[in-house]
Amino acid sequence: MIYLKTEDEIEMLRKANLLVAATLAEIAKIVQPGVTTRKMDTLAEHFIRDNGAVSTLKGCHNPFGPAFPASICTSVNDTIVHGIPDDQPLQNGDIVSVDCGVLLEGFCGDSCYTFCVGEVKAEIKKLLSVTKESLYKGIEKAIVGNRLGDIGHAVQHHVQQYGYGVVRQYTGHGIGKQMHEAPMAPNYGTAGTGIAISNGLCIAIEPMITEGGPSLYLLPDRWGVKTRDGKCAAHFEHTIAVHHGKAEILSSFEDVEQIERTKH
Repeated sequence: MIYLKTEDEIEMLRKANLLVAATLAEIAKIVQPGVTTRKMDTLAEHFIRDNGAVSTLKGCHNPFGPAFPASICTSVNDTIVHGIPDDQPLQNGDIVSVDCGVLLEGFCGDSCYTFCVGEVKAEIKKLLSVTKESLYKGIEKAIVGNRLGDIGHAVQHHVQQYGYGVVRQYTGHGIGKQMHEAPMAPNYGTAGTGIAISNGLCIAIEPMITEGGPSLYLLPDRWGVKTRDGKCAAHFEHTIAVHHGKAEILSSFEDVEQIERTKH
């Protein structure tokens, strides 16, 4: 069942998502060669708790294995999603997708950003740029009068022009008091199909796009998912609310991108 949010509930979701954005901005300050993803996770956990929230990822149930052991997902290079932070130092030229979720005052926030580590090859920067563009293409279609398929179609159409792959096994989702609610929001689809978009619809749109083919496999830890061809993947995510007929972005990349610009 799809639960449309009230004005007050949208404001609570905004508050949670701005904390996610602030957490990603804190992480952006330390992303560099030699830093471990475990250090990033420790920073995130302390920052989230210091701001009165808890991670929605830590302890997350897994029907196929152990609960998720960390406060953020850190997916490096060919890891598409759900990478577990570890003690392996990041290398110059890596990329790392940081997925962060919080529960604050009963409402959830969710956002992901793919960071460059040091000097990254031009073709990988292009993958990141196109993936981020596809996120905003999808958001533009989240208006009253459209359907959910219009969002997925916009993402898919944009990235496939560049020969990139669209991951189909993992999708965006509704969000509210639970991190994952109805409806699913795929990054592919047929325009004009799916549920009608209404005011109060709150969803996380999150393109997961591969440099090569979209085939993937699950790691032995039962969480991390890698590209089968070993090529890189990018992942960008915003939580949005359909409000007064159009999409409002509740999370934000603004501070993250400002920090990234000063580092490069």
